[in-house]
Amino acid sequence: MHIVIPGALPEPEVAAELAPHVAQRAPTLARWLGFGPPLPTDCPAADTWCTPLEHWLLSARGFTPGQDEHISAGLGPLRLPVEDDEPVWLAELIHMAPSRDGAALLPADTLAITAAQSAALLEAARDLIEDSGITLTPETPDTCRVRWPEPIRLACASPALVAVSAVNDWWPQAPAARPWRRLVNGLQMAWHEHPVNLQRQRDGLAPINSLWLYGGARRSQLGRPLPDDLRIEAALAPHATAQDWGGWIEALAGLEQRCFAPLASAAPTLVLTGRERTVELAARAGWLRRLRPLDWRRWWCGR
Repeated sequence: MHIVIPGALPEPEVAAELAPHVAQRAPTLARWLGFGPPLPTDCPAADTWCTPLEHWLLSARGFTPGQDEHISAGLGPLRLPVEDDEPVWLAELIHMAPSRDGAALLPADTLAITAAQSAALLEAARDLIEDSGITLTPETPDTCRVRWPEPIRLACASPALVAVSAVNDWWPQAPAARPWRRLVNGLQMAWHEHPVNLQRQRDGLAPINSLWLYGGARRSQLGRPLPDDLRIEAALAPHATAQDWGGWIEALAGLEQRCFAPLASAAPTLVLTGRERTVELAARAGWLRRLRPLDWRRWWCGR
């Protein structure tokens, strides 16, 4: 069994203070952390253009980037399984808002977008999209597959990464992105006072006012499937991102009751992610588990 826990690697300056709470509020997890040697991986956003969780998922799928590709390109075929072996570009419906750093992005998984809403918005922009030469094919209520009139090479960050950083750091500026930037500018104007967004605002929801492009790799660049027994437990991630450590501790206690304690007799492989790193622990099985546990605090509280 693989259990992936995003947000479970706080930065060292706070980890030392949180370690006693891990031992007290999540004793099963603390015991597991001592079962196996840690295998750390650095995954700086400047190199990967995706989150540590996405980096681990792509590595687990055996993704091989092409020449001049970031590993984030693999998110296209990872998110959208396809039969063809053409580049899989995706566009996610998002909310973009001004911020002190220029602009902030709210990803689709925070917007509760319905199929009817996305269909209405795309229909309103049909002429604009057709004139651009770019094809948008809806695949889910919040995601379209993008096809270009001619092959394109373009580096794009994942929307999940942009959501926890700043749009200005990742907005595509390359000349090849000009047609996409023109299309997005037109969509933002077309959707500004669209009835869908006016109703969303009345309902207290953020408007859907832009698209974020990412992906670009091919299905054949994924070398293997994910483990069949994979579980992703993401309850800690929003608290870690917000540096809400009180909420993080309570979410950890919830995971102990709901996930860890019921599996106390298991020996799962754990994957913990932090801001720009992951640690994988393959737990010792059988008689090896009777050996003295490793001191997990030494690596969990360090870099």
